[in-house]
Amino acid sequence: MVASGLVIGAGEHRVQLLPGYANRHGLIAGATGTGKTVTLQILAEAFSAIGTPVFLADVKGDLSGLSRPGTPKDFIVERLKRIGLPQDDFQGFPTVFWDIFGENGHPVRVPVSEIGPLLLARLLNLNDTQTGVLNIAFALADDEGLFLLDLKDLRAMLAYVGEERKRLSVEYGHVSTPSIGAIQRRLLILEQEGADRFLGEPGLELGDLMRTDDSGRGVINVLAAEALMQRPRLYATFLVWLLSELFENLPERGDPEQPELVLFFDEAHLLFDDAPDVLVDKIEQVVRLIRSKGVGVYFVTQNPLDLPETVLGQLGNRVQHALRAFTRKDQRAVRAAAETFRPNPDLDTAQVITELGVGEALVSCLEAKGVPGMVQRTLIRPPRSRLGPITDAERAAVMADSPMRGRYDRDVDRDSAYELLRGREARKQAEAPDRERPKRRGKGLVEHAMDSALRSGARYLGRRIMRGFLGSILRW
Repeated sequence: MVASGLVIGAGEHRVQLLPGYANRHGLIAGATGTGKTVTLQILAEAFSAIGTPVFLADVKGDLSGLSRPGTPKDFIVERLKRIGLPQDDFQGFPTVFWDIFGENGHPVRVPVSEIGPLLLARLLNLNDTQTGVLNIAFALADDEGLFLLDLKDLRAMLAYVGEERKRLSVEYGHVSTPSIGAIQRRLLILEQEGADRFLGEPGLELGDLMRTDDSGRGVINVLAAEALMQRPRLYATFLVWLLSELFENLPERGDPEQPELVLFFDEAHLLFDDAPDVLVDKIEQVVRLIRSKGVGVYFVTQNPLDLPETVLGQLGNRVQHALRAFTRKDQRAVRAAAETFRPNPDLDTAQVITELGVGEALVSCLEAKGVPGMVQRTLIRPPRSRLGPITDAERAAVMADSPMRGRYDRDVDRDSAYELLRGREARKQAEAPDRERPKRRGKGLVEHAMDSALRSGARYLGRRIMRGFLGSILRW
């Protein structure tokens, strides 16, 4: 189901993205209000139409319109005529809504063990010493077969590390008690921000993001990210996890006729802001190598300079909307953006970037043999689906008809580190002779962690009840 080209718009001639080079990644950049979201929408439609599944983050709520046919308004019909496209080809596309908080889509969960200590340390904003202790907790859990699935598992594991710190320091390295306390406090804050909904089971299956519908169109997976954007570290953590999981689990594809999956990462600078060098290096490596797995990654951001040069240099397909040049810093950014394009002798690229209107862009896509195309001033085509968000009732109808209905909607809490450590503690107490049992009134660290986790569960249940009672008045 491969098309000769995915039409982006028209300049001196029609501008197309070739499916065979779509896994060479891309960039959509421009100032706020210049048309980046519409460009993302028309590319998602185009990939879906040729049978390529799409995953995208909807940070403003506008992209839910992908699920419904567009309306032939006068300005849309006029633009279609100018570009030379059919004026009656309006349609909705197969869409699945996801939401880490489970409010506007199917819940997205990832077990703690799959996030790993590096990403979790960034999410918790830990220093080097605290990160070292977290690494010890993960290593010990692996060695003792203790599954870390949710926050109560990790809390119990950290408490266990604290109780056994003298023994563990010999084998794993120094364990700092203050660091354990600091991590536990960060976990409490993380829970209060709603991250307990994200860390747990059932974990997201990658195959569920790579589906087609009965007619062969790729399913567009829309992550509702309006609330998530208030927690930028959580947003970035999920996107980096997703990228890494795809890289580690998908087979090599070489150079496919079209991508197996395309990812659009909006507000892409959040992936790199305050990230340690080791994590930036990991992202750069994955972006460089994942194209051989048939995955295309498209970064959406205001300014190309928001991305590291090592990443920017790997983005072969580029759409640059208008940038403003009010300050010297802005002017440097415009010049830098212009230098990323293959020059066109008929265009002063740096000048045109500041003159582009809404819905216009400078576009350069890879041509035959992967050669960058000459930059063109392009009128972006209108979407075939609806411009703007759908209603709550329409979203509910899409959810009710979703192939993911019932698959992720209920929490799963199987025996893991929390339950196993609690069982150990109970057996230890039961097996100890009366005279050897501690006569203290206080509780051990593990016991405290168990009580804390139980209180956490009670708070979570209470929160669910209150949300059901008050509806949309209370939010996470």
